[in-house]
Amino acid sequence: MNNKKEKEMLLENKNVVVYGAGGAVGSAVARGFAHEGARVFLTGRHHDNVNTVAKEISAAGGAVETAVVDARDEKSVTEHLDAVVADAGRIDVSFNAIGISPRGLQGIPLTDLPVDNFMRPITTYAQAHFVTAKSAARHMIPQESGVIMMHTPEPARVSLPLVGGMSVGWAAMEALNRALSAEWAQHGVRSICLRTTGMVETPVIDVVYGLHADALGIPKDQFTAAVSTMTHRKRPTTLAELTAVAVFLASDRASAMTGTVANLTGGIIVD
Repeated sequence: MNNKKEKEMLLENKNVVVYGAGGAVGSAVARGFAHEGARVFLTGRHHDNVNTVAKEISAAGGAVETAVVDARDEKSVTEHLDAVVADAGRIDVSFNAIGISPRGLQGIPLTDLPVDNFMRPITTYAQAHFVTAKSAARHMIPQESGVIMMHTPEPARVSLPLVGGMSVGWAAMEALNRALSAEWAQHGVRSICLRTTGMVETPVIDVVYGLHADALGIPKDQFTAAVSTMTHRKRPTTLAELTAVAVFLASDRASAMTGTVANLTGGIIVD
């Protein structure tokens, strides 16, 4: 007789929407959510990238569906969420993991940065996160439960050179996270931000570190090593670490956490 209990899935029977699911962060978190029992609805601007992730999740036994959605477009987001609710009955978690290319935005002194390039990450991130959060909350508030999640890197909090408007855009996301909680937590809708270091496993960080290294006139490996030494543990956050915490924070076990930033910077930022 087997007396061992089956492993409890933290997100069993939860419906999760992931924006930017074709990217490194979105795909990793989507896999983690599915592994813990969630039904995941993957969205992105490019169907091929999202479909690749969906096939991996499906092959592992996960429940997954895909759609082409522009997270900055309220009509696109609203219509998709309405369809999800019509099919699944509810939305439990909304995770926005969209990103934009750092080329032309980072590795450039502020005195040389065009105004449009400075503003692009600020307006893109603020608009996309407001749109997806607002649209999700319209479904979550009536059901008196839900979690809205976002991800930022450490320049949202600490001042670093040659980051351009990215740091301002990320800081705006964290401010929005607090504002969402102030209005919606009383209705059972939590808002959570996860803050990490740059994750060297991701293609975008490879580009970012290359841009910064070129601007400083040093090899990329040297820049990467220097950034890693800034943490207390002398290594950056991994995608696996981000995913593990995201799963926990999306679960009912984290019910007391809202309006906050989960600090996964390994000591670059000390609260």
